[in-house]
Amino acid sequence: MRGDQVSGAHTSDGVVKPEWIDHNGHMNVAYYLLAFDRSGDDLWREFGITDEYVRTTNNSTFAVKCHLSYQRELKESERFFITSQVLAYDEKRIHFFQRMYHAEEKYLAATSEWLNLHVDLASRRVSEWPKKISDSIGQWANRQPKSSYPAEAGKRMQVKKPLYAWPGSYPL
Repeated sequence: MRGDQVSGAHTSDGVVKPEWIDHNGHMNVAYYLLAFDRSGDDLWREFGITDEYVRTTNNSTFAVKCHLSYQRELKESERFFITSQVLAYDEKRIHFFQRMYHAEEKYLAATSEWLNLHVDLASRRVSEWPKKISDSIGQWANRQPKSSYPAEAGKRMQVKKPLYAWPGSYPL
């Protein structure tokens, strides 16, 4: 992938730490999720969802769905960056997509797709975004780089030609 094919708005940078390497000699699955989650925190701060916001409003967000897709390996000490793309949001929810790229070679290493809810921490119930946050999300979404809808978004997991499939789970 060429650098001009990078999609989404840059939200964070990172480096693969030695403790993130598994027995296969590449970045372990858990650390991809950690890197995406931390980049999501950076995106939240751009929206105004900060530690202070959580403390003073007693509101936050909960992730309710996440789908990771691994494209190419990252190895120890390799640098990466993450981009984000808001796909949709409403009064209480946000659906966003992230891409992790190798910093030097610009290849797509992994993607993550998220659905998060705005939550009142006192009641532990879904609640509407405050106008200030909703407006901030909308402004950010309208400023984000124009790109196509991610091919990986909304994909169903399946084995193309299963030797076995749970009864009723696969169309045959």
